[in-house]
Amino acid sequence: MMLLLGGSGYVGRIFARRLSDRGLDFQAISRRHYDYTRRDRLIELIDQTRPSFLINAAGYTGKPNVEACEHHQADCLLGNAVLPGIVREACELRNLPWGHVSSGCIYNGTRPDGSGFRETDPPNFCFRSPPCSFYSGSKALGEECLQDADNVFVWRLRIPFSNRDGPRNYLSKMMRYDRLLEVTNSLADADEFVDACLHCWQNRVPFGIYNIVNSGAVSTGEVVQLIRTHRKISRPFQFFRDEAEFLNATSGVPRSSCMLDNSKLIRTGFPIRDVREAVAEALQTWQPER
Repeated sequence: MMLLLGGSGYVGRIFARRLSDRGLDFQAISRRHYDYTRRDRLIELIDQTRPSFLINAAGYTGKPNVEACEHHQADCLLGNAVLPGIVREACELRNLPWGHVSSGCIYNGTRPDGSGFRETDPPNFCFRSPPCSFYSGSKALGEECLQDADNVFVWRLRIPFSNRDGPRNYLSKMMRYDRLLEVTNSLADADEFVDACLHCWQNRVPFGIYNIVNSGAVSTGEVVQLIRTHRKISRPFQFFRDEAEFLNATSGVPRSSCMLDNSKLIRTGFPIRDVREAVAEALQTWQPER
């Protein structure tokens, strides 16, 4: 049996659905019903359920977007930096292997040679390497809490999308925002991300950090063109002149735009798709929000 923390969140719900699809036994836990941010309570939960694996999909992302983290810093630190350390302590005390959903937003840009950041590269968009958003800084701290742990997967998610319309879906945001910023990013099909996480545990690949994104990178303009092609949206898409205009028009909180290298994941045998193929298929099979 698996224990799923953060089962009511965006990523947690996808984990729950994919686990159900596979017929795997799991128990989804919401913090509203059980305060797993307390170590004693989490240990009690582990002792009661006796899971073989724990998934931490809990965290604080802010609503409607990461700008909210700037105004709720205590909640952000608890969910993204303190909680991973609490889970680590509980799992180590009970000798329980686990997986932690982290973020690729701890990077900005590319490596000096233009390639994507690897798991061994130190974060360059964090409190130790400012400027950064408070969200990115807190996620980098969360990874620091897990350094040298030998029983955990750290799964880095980057800009999730899917074919299901919704406020957390990157493609939904692109179709609804009034103006867009032209940047190039790695993206992750949310279902493939979760499948890759489960692949790590079920195939007993080595513990450690994994960048779980679709292969390649894509620009905002390329995504807009795919939306026009597959969703037949004819309205004009307006773009900011540059990042300075974007920051001036929004809250001024810096945003991460980066490329991640996923070759470590691919070497485990997981067949992840090219990002353009994945985005195109999501748009072709689009399910509007009810």
